Amino acid sequence: MSGSSIAIKRVYEPAADGDGQRVLVDRLWPRGVRKEDARLDEWLKEIAPSDELRKWFGHDPQRWTEFQKRYREELKGKGDAVEQLRGLVAKGKVTLLFGAHDEKHNNAVVLADYLK
Repeated sequence: MSGSSIAIKRVYEPAADGDGQRVLVDRLWPRGVRKEDARLDEWLKEIAPSDELRKWFGHDPQRWTEFQKRYREELKGKGDAVEQLRGLVAKGKVTLLFGAHDEKHNNAVVLADYLK
């Protein structure tokens, strides 16, 4: 699986022709985004961090290292969703969409790395 086949993008950014399969990887629907505007191919809620982990992390960069470790542990138990995503990546480019403001510290970053 080549690293170039997975991109990461905020769901608030406009869809682009080069996005490939657009997959929302958040548990909650992003505020203020209409479903038509998101142009999603998939919404994999089940691959998102648990509510407990998401609330604990709270997008606090000081908890980033521990969040990555805990989320990777959770991903081990989400085999079906991970395999579904790997299947999409095997077919071509996939853009993982997330709603967080922080583009460096979010679950999509961890997920992309995990898939590689």
